[in-house]
Amino acid sequence: MKGWMGKSRILLLLSSLMLFLAGCGDPQLSALQPKGEGADVIYDLMMLSVIIMVFVGVVVMAIYFFVLIRFRQKKDHEDYIPKQVEGNKFLELLWTVVPIILLVVLAVPTVQKTFMLADTTPAEDKKEDAITIEVTGKQYWWHYNYKGQEVQTSQDLYIPTGERVYLKLTAGDVIHSFWVPSVAGKMDTNPGKNENEMFLHAYEEGVYYGKCAEFCGPSHSLMDFKVIAVSPEEFDQWAEDMKNVNTDSTPETQSAQEGKELFKNKNCIACHAIGSSPAAVGPNLTAFGDRVQIAGILDNNKENLIEWLQHPEEVKPGNKMTGKYGNTEAEVPLTDEEASKIADYLLQLQPSEIKPEDAQ
Repeated sequence: MKGWMGKSRILLLLSSLMLFLAGCGDPQLSALQPKGEGADVIYDLMMLSVIIMVFVGVVVMAIYFFVLIRFRQKKDHEDYIPKQVEGNKFLELLWTVVPIILLVVLAVPTVQKTFMLADTTPAEDKKEDAITIEVTGKQYWWHYNYKGQEVQTSQDLYIPTGERVYLKLTAGDVIHSFWVPSVAGKMDTNPGKNENEMFLHAYEEGVYYGKCAEFCGPSHSLMDFKVIAVSPEEFDQWAEDMKNVNTDSTPETQSAQEGKELFKNKNCIACHAIGSSPAAVGPNLTAFGDRVQIAGILDNNKENLIEWLQHPEEVKPGNKMTGKYGNTEAEVPLTDEEASKIADYLLQLQPSEIKPEDAQ
């Protein structure tokens, strides 16, 4: 009895823990709450496979318990042997045909949807207006080049709702995997000339969380990004604002002005572009002040930004910003005052009136 009670308690504890953990997570980072065409298709296939598995499980367990009860050993019938059914043609046919039917039921829509999701050719009537974005994965951040629009940015990917946005994915160093669970499936990004393609189609406005789904180094789990879906009108305005960024404008505050000079003198500009310049060593900082998070993981505020500027290795191990300050090979740490001024400069980089808050 003691052993049985102990096992029951362990089972109850594990069941409670599973139920508790099932409530964890973020609705914007869940494939179980689809908000886009790709995620919707994957969810439907997932539910189909779950229904089939549950059906098989229920049937198997029903047969198991029926046999367990119906043919259990009874008192005074210890030598009773039930009727043997080996070689029964009907049963042999039944448990051969039924699995084949279930596999066909699952395979046909899976193949259909796979080819549908792989079709990244815009419709004939939308070819000219189709939005195409070149996505490059790098340790441990993402860069976006909006083809034909003279817009380059990093980390926060703006897209319009209600239409397909086509992505061409590559990597700048090692293999990564681009994944926005609530909007679409995942796609590997490979270094070299191997370019993969996919599309995003968000049904409604929102800030959707993305992850790198391929182990790529010590900060793989911190290689987060955001997809910000806004209305088509707001997207057009955002793109226009990003194209017309004045990189020579003077910041309003004295601290931000001094921060801009430090940004140049500390050689930050050698790695980080502002404006529609091509991707550099580090992320494009054109709309840094509007980003949802710093380095993809910290809330975007001055305190966290100073921490990131002074101790990047502690925040994101293995990143390429560590030890790159100054014009010499030796690391020149930023003082508290310098970091504060650079933070003031970066946080005022807000070229567009369209912000993540508009997508909530």
